[in-house]
Amino acid sequence: MNENEIVMIATFPNIPEENVAAFTAAVAESLDAVRTEKGNLQYDWFMDDDRSRCVVLERYRDAAAVVEHVGNVAEVLPRLAQLGGGVEIDVFGTLPADLHAALEPRVRAIHGLVAGK
Repeated sequence: MNENEIVMIATFPNIPEENVAAFTAAVAESLDAVRTEKGNLQYDWFMDDDRSRCVVLERYRDAAAVVEHVGNVAEVLPRLAQLGGGVEIDVFGTLPADLHAALEPRVRAIHGLVAGK
């Protein structure tokens, strides 16, 4: 990870069985929404065996790429959070103050880069 990259781990912690089909449909919408993001380096979704929890690994070239991504998923993210029992986001990297403020309601923790290669 270079000093400009931003990694995020989003967790949808509690997907009730009756929400799984709607949740996975919303995931497909999210994947379509970010398909053209040039600054998106990784966007992988993982569900546990019983499909009650989902973790998304995301990696972006820089803060501008995160801003673009947030705009692209603005419509679907609230629905995913509702279907998935909320969303907890861990951010790894340095965010500009305005982006930090915009993400803060959903962010569990922001971890700044201490040392990099």
